[in-house]
Amino acid sequence: MKKILVTEAVTGAAMDQLRASSDLEVALEPDLWRDPDALARAIQTADALIVRNQTQVTADLIQTAPRLQIIARAGAGLDNVDTDAASAAGIVVSSAPSENSLSVAELAIGLFLALARHIPSANQDVQEGNWNRTRFTGSELSGKTLGIVGAGRIGTLVAQRAKAFGMTLIVHDTFVDPHAPQYAGLDLSFVEMDELLSRSDFVTVHLPLLPETRGLFTSALFEQMKPTAYFVNTSRGKVVDEAALAHALDQGCLAGAALDVREVEPPSPGNPLAGSDRVIFTPHIAAFTREAQERVVAAVCRDASAVLRGDEALGYFNFARPKRAFT
Repeated sequence: MKKILVTEAVTGAAMDQLRASSDLEVALEPDLWRDPDALARAIQTADALIVRNQTQVTADLIQTAPRLQIIARAGAGLDNVDTDAASAAGIVVSSAPSENSLSVAELAIGLFLALARHIPSANQDVQEGNWNRTRFTGSELSGKTLGIVGAGRIGTLVAQRAKAFGMTLIVHDTFVDPHAPQYAGLDLSFVEMDELLSRSDFVTVHLPLLPETRGLFTSALFEQMKPTAYFVNTSRGKVVDEAALAHALDQGCLAGAALDVREVEPPSPGNPLAGSDRVIFTPHIAAFTREAQERVVAAVCRDASAVLRGDEALGYFNFARPKRAFT
């Protein structure tokens, strides 16, 4: 019987259905990612691996998995999977690149509103028994300039929703065609990064973690922002130098920030942004809506079971069927 190893909390109706399959064995061990040695032992007998973002699927780990046919990542990014090593071994790598995009875009919009209207701090103040109306005078999104760094699926969904708020939309993305049909009717202006930073009232980041994006946001970039502007990151924590962001906030280079993702997750108590009252923090929940998770889990369960039954993965990153020989 083929075995599917699940090393993180990947749950839902699709997983329940997969576990009920008579021809597949599903080992759901949501904390296995915390123990690399136990993971290395468990993967030796696995035909499929389902992970989220915590399991580090390294080249060394892949070498210990002679039966592995597919690595299915329950989410969009693949920065915790050595895709080169997997591809070289003939293993299918699949993910759910679009299933949670809407949820991420909606959280970004929510963070714009939370920053503009001081919602978290106003709530805390009222919870403490106060009623300081004028202290929390905010600003409208309408008429403000939104700078979108990364105009892929999520960036485009953010643009569509921000346009409904009456925001002016400027974009920086060196990987896309500004004339592509998905941008029609959005009134986007594609600009260089320095112009985006200097003009924007809000900067929102929607980038994958690549060698060229790692540590992209440094002091040099934050210093180009308006002192009244806000910075929002719901993409990958490592695209931001958190020490640089903390310094920029202290120096008044920007008014505040909202971070759903961090350089290290969970962050250590002594990280540079710890305790900052100018940052809204959420614990990497952008994709965590009921609807998005249903779609994500359904996608990875579908691909894992399809490959093990001799069919093609739909959300594949490299190839649809395994290319390795099995003994």
